[in-house]
Amino acid sequence: MSKFAVACSAVLLAFAGAVSADEASIRKNIAERLPNFPAIDEVSKTAIPGIYELRLGTDILYTDENGYHVIQGSLIDTKTRSNLTEARIAKLTQIDFASLPLKDAILIKQGSGARKIAVFGDPNCGYCKRLERDLVALKDVSIYTFLYPILGPDSNVKSRDIWCSRDRAKAWRTWMVDGGAPAKAAGPCDTSALERNVALGEKHRVSGTPAMVFEDGTRAPGALPAEQIESRLLAAAKR
Repeated sequence: MSKFAVACSAVLLAFAGAVSADEASIRKNIAERLPNFPAIDEVSKTAIPGIYELRLGTDILYTDENGYHVIQGSLIDTKTRSNLTEARIAKLTQIDFASLPLKDAILIKQGSGARKIAVFGDPNCGYCKRLERDLVALKDVSIYTFLYPILGPDSNVKSRDIWCSRDRAKAWRTWMVDGGAPAKAAGPCDTSALERNVALGEKHRVSGTPAMVFEDGTRAPGALPAEQIESRLLAAAKR
């Protein structure tokens, strides 16, 4: 091995040791000073010298190289004006679309249905109703709606009535777009899918409705207008 290679290896080992030492110091000092602090899954350097990222599941915090201070907030790249924290969380919370249990969703196919989108929606959610009116305008898309009754007992009742309807897609759209209440469910009906949907949403930390998942795994909380959804569908198709 050349002297240059040996020197480079030494530098890399020293750097790795410094990172390891910083991480150990951060973990130790935070644990001692904040004994009830959540488990830290990962410690990594940021683009700012002396500032480290703390990953707690899909939550992001920051600290100094000693773990003496914890910072909550967003890192903004002033050159690109991009929110680095938001981008990091978006990557951490991506969902493998292929892994979604689509059999537990209501399918509405528009046009060829070639493009796909999944939506977590509550029948009593006003923003979900606004979103549904925009979704109607999309072309060549398959919309998989996971009933996600989290707003109260009546959400469970309406979700059950919709899920137990002979035509679930029609019952959902009629209620969300036209305001026509679904017929009361009569007789036995397997509603275990609703329980699985709630568990699925909790697993992926879906804290509100509506929440959309695109084919590339990216997510969008809230009711995006049709043109923004179309842009996201196009972007997902290119990945």
